Amino acid sequence: MVNKGDNLPRSRRIPFTRWGNLVKNGGFEVGPHTFKNFSTGVLLPPKKSDVISPLPGWIIESLKPVKYVDKKHFSVPSGLAAIELVAGRESAIAQVIRTVPNKFYNLTFTIGDAKNACHGSMMVEAFAAKDTLKVPYESQGKGGFKTASFKFQAISTRTRITFFSAYYHTKLQDFGQMCGPVLDDVGVFSV
Repeated sequence: MVNKGDNLPRSRRIPFTRWGNLVKNGGFEVGPHTFKNFSTGVLLPPKKSDVISPLPGWIIESLKPVKYVDKKHFSVPSGLAAIELVAGRESAIAQVIRTVPNKFYNLTFTIGDAKNACHGSMMVEAFAAKDTLKVPYESQGKGGFKTASFKFQAISTRTRITFFSAYYHTKLQDFGQMCGPVLDDVGVFSV
């Protein structure tokens, strides 16, 4: 097959997950290669360490990495992969989307745990324009998810959406290993 001008092969194009979704790669289906026998996930370095994000469409804009987890080894809400926010407030992921000033949009996303013995009271904070939503999740470390959404008003032609974990977490059996809530199915739709 001939690649006609695209830099990315057909299988690596950044997908729009649902019709009308303004977020690119909102399901995190396109990301770094995961080895089939490598069950720890892939740490994605922050923008300061790696200017070109290994997660197309997204900016890892924190001091610490986020973890790319796959469906084969972890519990993800839908699709093949998700992002685990492993370093509390120091682990943030963002995307800048095109919006129309003063127009209303609905931001939806799913949070949960990766079924990796990460336990405790989790909270994901989501930001869009001037609005914020804090979504709590009580994790037993056995998988499970919940969906959240909120309406925001765009204030410019570009709007940054950002997600981070409000708390720090460690695994139940290994207090030295950081973990956190899983983020998936991010979408922004015009209201």
